[in-house]
Amino acid sequence: MNQLHTPNASRNQETGRLSFMSQVSRVSSDRVLRGGPSRRRARRVSGPISIFLPGHCTFSSVSALSAALRSAARRAAPAVLAAALLPAMTAAPAFAAVHDDKPGKQPQPPARMSGVGGAQLGKPGTQVSLGAGAPVLPKDVSGRSWIVADAESGEVLAAHNAHWKLPPASTLKMLFADTLLPKLPKDAVHKVTDAELAGVGEGSSLVGVKEDHTYSVHDLWLGVFLRSGNDAVHVLAAMNDGVEKTVEDMQAHADELQALDTTVVSPDGYDEPGQVSSAYDLTLIARSGLQKKDFREYASTVTAQFPGEQKKGKPRETFAIQNTNRLLTGADGVSPYQGIAGIKNGNTTHAGSTFTGVAERGGRVLLVTVMNPSSDEGQAVYKEAARLLDWGFAAAGKVTPVGELVAPKSAELPSSGGSQPVKEGKGAPAEPVAAAHAGSGGMGIALAVMGGVLVLLAAGGFLVRRRWPLPDRMRRSPRP
Repeated sequence: MNQLHTPNASRNQETGRLSFMSQVSRVSSDRVLRGGPSRRRARRVSGPISIFLPGHCTFSSVSALSAALRSAARRAAPAVLAAALLPAMTAAPAFAAVHDDKPGKQPQPPARMSGVGGAQLGKPGTQVSLGAGAPVLPKDVSGRSWIVADAESGEVLAAHNAHWKLPPASTLKMLFADTLLPKLPKDAVHKVTDAELAGVGEGSSLVGVKEDHTYSVHDLWLGVFLRSGNDAVHVLAAMNDGVEKTVEDMQAHADELQALDTTVVSPDGYDEPGQVSSAYDLTLIARSGLQKKDFREYASTVTAQFPGEQKKGKPRETFAIQNTNRLLTGADGVSPYQGIAGIKNGNTTHAGSTFTGVAERGGRVLLVTVMNPSSDEGQAVYKEAARLLDWGFAAAGKVTPVGELVAPKSAELPSSGGSQPVKEGKGAPAEPVAAAHAGSGGMGIALAVMGGVLVLLAAGGFLVRRRWPLPDRMRRSPRP
């Protein structure tokens, strides 16, 4: 029996509706129910543990594509700018505020924040340096913190309270995935126990994992990325020697990435005292995750089949699950964003709505993060992210960067000189095109993998993958 588990049919991260399906004992949202705090022991982690293994990807400054790849990219994804959504191109002073916080109603950012990525990013308020012909920033952006950055070069085009430490909600699952994906073989199979599901917080979003049933790691990752399933997170954490060990690994990986605003207390982003991240850190984490093929595949999958109940003597049932990222699916009144390729959304009582996304147009790849918009606009976090992406594509090359997304510690080249990035030979293999995950009615997406440009950093021996896959369906869909 196949059922489509859609944002409209059940409660998810950003709605308060509940429905019941035969395969899922409880499907609720990432929003914490009032009066239902988790009783899990909050554990603040100190003391980094290195989990960055040889073969992890980092960053360099070499060119992204050969001429042939650029030509193919242009044919597959022509540049489309939604000019109607951009304000008129008028002069504006640098650092102009996008919105005014009202004292007494909105909390204020710290006067001084982290300077990772550049001193300007540590200043409160909006940071942007407009050049000739650059469009002004959209005025209808109410997020407490946001950032727009070039995913490949690492240049931060504009930011607002970039290093403000705020609750991250399920966007923290990006760090969970970036940490554990290399450690758990995707074809490994695990039988779930009661104990592994006992620590899932009340009110958590669930994909429908059941005790005494077996799941592959691949199935569980689909549950994490598409349905933000805290039940799937806890099972994967159990396979990594438990929640506490996983929290330690995640904190160590955040430190390695120089995501120093991030304190990990729970692996799933569930509200916990002291658990914080920032728009800068979430963007940094997303950039790291997107260099992993499996991360990109899961993040850009629209629908997939998830294992259901196993009845004796019968084939195991499956049911369809749909991604809760509205810019990817076009659900709940949000238009699909052309060129969108994921990544992760979330919502809890303390975090409000959070979202980190990646999109490509005309060969340029941008990352955007929006945290806790105050607007009353429906699905504001997605609409504000779309406006910022529109601005970023229009402003690229016309603004002076206000900072950068730093490389992981392991990727930093010695300042004394000599060691430079070395290109691999012409025979560097490209990744194959990944198969689509079909959903209800045969709908699916093809992940067109652009890349094959690999760069070997002599200092550390890490690989850099400069191009990422994008859903062909999103490329073909014109944005209203």
